[in-house]
Amino acid sequence: MAKVPASDEALASITAGTKDPAHMDMLEAADELALLAAAIAHHDKRYHGADDPAISDAVYDQLVARNRVLEASFPGLVRADSPSERVGSPATVGFGKVQHARPMLSLNNGFSDEDITDFVARVRRFLSLDNGDELALIAEPKIDGLSLSLRYESGCLTQAATRGDGSEGEDVTANIMQVDGIPKQLAGTPPVILEVRGEIYMDRVDFLALNEAQEASDGKLFANPRNAAAGSLRQKDASVTSGRNLRFFAYSMGECSSEIAPTHWDFLATLTSFGFAVNGLSARCLLVAELLETYKAIGDARATLSYDIDGVVYKVDRHDYQTRLGQVARAPRWALAHKFPAEQAQTIIRAIDIQVGRTGALTPVARLEPITVGGVVVSNATLHNEDEINRKDIRIGDTVVIQRAGDVIPQIVRVIADHRPPDSAEYQFPLFCPVCGADAIKPEGEAVRRCTNGVSCEAQRLEWLKHFVSRDAFDIEGLGARQIEQFSELGWVTVPADIFRLHDRQEEIATLDGYGETSIRNLMNSIETRRTIGLERFIYALGIRQVGQATARILALHYDNLERLLTAIAPAANNEAAAAELVEIDQVGALMASDIITFFLAPANRDMVIDLASEVTITPPDRPADDSPLSGKTIVFTGTLAAMSRAEAKARAESLGAKVSGSVSTKTNFLVAGADAGSKARKAGELGITVLNEDSWLALINV
Repeated sequence: MAKVPASDEALASITAGTKDPAHMDMLEAADELALLAAAIAHHDKRYHGADDPAISDAVYDQLVARNRVLEASFPGLVRADSPSERVGSPATVGFGKVQHARPMLSLNNGFSDEDITDFVARVRRFLSLDNGDELALIAEPKIDGLSLSLRYESGCLTQAATRGDGSEGEDVTANIMQVDGIPKQLAGTPPVILEVRGEIYMDRVDFLALNEAQEASDGKLFANPRNAAAGSLRQKDASVTSGRNLRFFAYSMGECSSEIAPTHWDFLATLTSFGFAVNGLSARCLLVAELLETYKAIGDARATLSYDIDGVVYKVDRHDYQTRLGQVARAPRWALAHKFPAEQAQTIIRAIDIQVGRTGALTPVARLEPITVGGVVVSNATLHNEDEINRKDIRIGDTVVIQRAGDVIPQIVRVIADHRPPDSAEYQFPLFCPVCGADAIKPEGEAVRRCTNGVSCEAQRLEWLKHFVSRDAFDIEGLGARQIEQFSELGWVTVPADIFRLHDRQEEIATLDGYGETSIRNLMNSIETRRTIGLERFIYALGIRQVGQATARILALHYDNLERLLTAIAPAANNEAAAAELVEIDQVGALMASDIITFFLAPANRDMVIDLASEVTITPPDRPADDSPLSGKTIVFTGTLAAMSRAEAKARAESLGAKVSGSVSTKTNFLVAGADAGSKARKAGELGITVLNEDSWLALINV
């Protein structure tokens, strides 16, 4: 082991290494990590303790980044005194976790005028509004900053948290207390509990001044105001946040102990009276044309604003309408983000690679001459499928126009045919899997070509295992793509249950480069905490084709436990009946039902599921309103309802614990029959099922 320099001069002179970790052995990595730990600790003391930094922020950041890269490559060498393990000096704060009282939802996006027209039409249909019924929406600039939740108790700010994953965020209360633009004590008479949500951002003038100051001191330059705001808020030293001049726009409500306004427009006015800054460009609109005019006006003013925006958000004004509309998956039905057109640029396609996903889908990816688009360097772009390649006639060597869809995902807009090389040839999509060589077929009516080898294809198996440990599935921290690939190559993890048997291989894991006592212990703890899992997460983690999170929850609510699901779909079962039962579940169609049955009938899949179930404890899904008259009942809707739309009626029934089916069977408890009810009502009568007219239905749900 190399000797760690002890003198201040020696510690201050250490720079970040450049050798690729892939070409380093454990001794080299351990030596460099020891040097980095000592040097970073020295500079932390100079910076935080003595307020006398010996190096620039940029050089310091390089040391920290190098330490992070080496620890990711050699997790077994993470030191007890590692900078990544250290909270910091007494002047710093750590970021605890905050569970949001109400989820901080994301927004669905719209990009065209037609998307906005469709959104408003969907809202009207859901609420059963006639053309003459007023539907007001609020149009607000979409601030390009960091989402923040502020909790007030008796008017006093008690907690501030970032959005995080929507359910859990970071506690940044100490830092927010340093932001002048956020009221610490509300004016007026706010509710006892009030959670105000909005966006923290940095003004462009302040951003430029910050970067000028950073540049003058050879410090870290920020790419854009949003990054600057996020970095400033997440400072371990809250005094740094104080000097960054952050600002805040309030725009929505979280938990609230009492109603303060019947509409969103009135709520914004109330926020102003409490002392919050509310965006003055917000407008109340009654027609789609007014929404689009506001969108254009805000877009035209975009360049002259003092802050960055990336679109306009439309929200249904009435709070009772918002409640009725509710949410789907992780986004509210009552709001939509209308994004501004993506920035475009030109570059050249150098190659087209084929990636094989967990369901066998062959996805073409364009390897591009790197180009900056919207402040981000782009070198890859998805081509979606072979139909997309053929439709746009995309070829290797083409000059293309690319954009970042929604300012995020790179995509190819069009080929510039005039720049095409004279020897250009049409791209030939492979007919065989590039990984395992099996036939790749494209079923009639589908756009995607798939490898037919299932999890016997190494690429599919690896992607399947990566999906299994991902955040929305089993969410096993510390077991990422790199570890899955390594353990799979060694033959230690070939099916998900093997993950829960890794504790038997701790001595073998310890022989691998990059694994030590601490990292192995942390990994084992992460695995053990996931031995108890909800049924919906368990189903989603299996990676069944077409079964996303929403469908997994629907299946979990319908079957309630894994045993019932496996009994319903089994080699010895009547799988025509199982298919019929699946199709009866609202939102499950015939093709999805076929994929679900195919998965559970495959012997290898069934053995895998049973094997996995033997290693974990599966808990039943949380059911809303267990004490309601609809809890556990199966309901079918037919005909036209007057007081609410079918979509709203279904959502209301599900919120009260009911299962909504699309067809009548002996398992149906109630048929709700609106006007013009047809064959379903006749079948319900034949089966002796209780038929409710709309008035009876409304009485049953206390409306």
